[in-house]
Amino acid sequence: MSRLKKSILIWAALSPLLFLVLLPYVVMLSTAVKGSGEVFSFPPRWLPQELDFSNFVVIWTKIDFARALLNSLYVSVGATLVTLLLAIPAAYVMARYILPGKGLLRLFLLLTQMVSPVVLIIGIFRMMSAQGLINDHLSLVLAYSGFGVAFAVWMLQSYFETIPREIEEAAYIDGASWFVVLRRIFLPLAMPAIGVTAIFTFIAAWTDFILAFTLLRSPEKLTATMKLFYLVSGTYRVEWNEVMAATLVTTIPVALIFVLLQKQIVNGLSLGAVK
Repeated sequence: MSRLKKSILIWAALSPLLFLVLLPYVVMLSTAVKGSGEVFSFPPRWLPQELDFSNFVVIWTKIDFARALLNSLYVSVGATLVTLLLAIPAAYVMARYILPGKGLLRLFLLLTQMVSPVVLIIGIFRMMSAQGLINDHLSLVLAYSGFGVAFAVWMLQSYFETIPREIEEAAYIDGASWFVVLRRIFLPLAMPAIGVTAIFTFIAAWTDFILAFTLLRSPEKLTATMKLFYLVSGTYRVEWNEVMAATLVTTIPVALIFVLLQKQIVNGLSLGAVK
C-alpha cells in the first residue's frame, strides 16, 4: 500500500473523532459572530446573515475581559515556574540516588493524582485564610503548584532515568561541579520532558475554576474562567453570543499550544516510556 493511500485511510478513520473535536469550536465561532437576534433564530443557521464582530469588543469593555486574561496568564505562568522549581530537583534526586522507601514514594505520588481539589477545598481555604492570602493571586499559584508538583515529579523522574549516567560522570571527571552538570548538561538533555510538564501544568492552571472561585473575591482579581461563569450566571438574560466570544478567546491559547507543539508533546511523552 502506498504512503498516500495509507494516509487517506488513516484520515478517513480519524474523521469522526476530528469532527467531534472541531464541532465545539465551530459552534463557538458561529455564535460569536452573530447578533443577538440571530442566536435563537429558527431554523438555526451555521452562518449569520451578517458577520458581527462587536461581541469581541463588548467583552473587552463590558466585563474587562483583558484584565481577566492577564490574571489567568500571571497565575498560570507563576504556577508553572514554581512547580518546575520544586519538581526538577525532586525528580533528579529520585532518578539518581538510592532512597529508602523510594517505591512507596512513587506510589504515593501516583495516588495523589486520584484526589480531586474539591475534596480538599475547605482545607485549602482555611490554610490560605490563615496566611492572609484570600483574594490574592499568590494563593492560586501556591494551590496549583501543590496539586501539580506530584504529577511533574512523576513525569520528570521517569524521563530523567533514561539519561545515561556516563554523561554526568564524564563531566565530573573534567572538574565540573554538580551545579554546572545539572545546568549545562542534564537540564538541556531533559528539556523535552520539562517542556511537556510545563505545558500540562500551565493548561491545568489556565482552565481551573473551583480554586479560583473559592479563593478570589474582587472583580479586578478574577480569572478568565470566573468571568465566563459570571457572564452566564450574573444576569437574568444570557447573551450567548458574548459568552461564546469570551469562551473562544479563552480556549484559543490552549488550542494553539497543542497545535503548534503537538510533535514536541508526543515526543516528550514517549521518550521516557522505554529505557
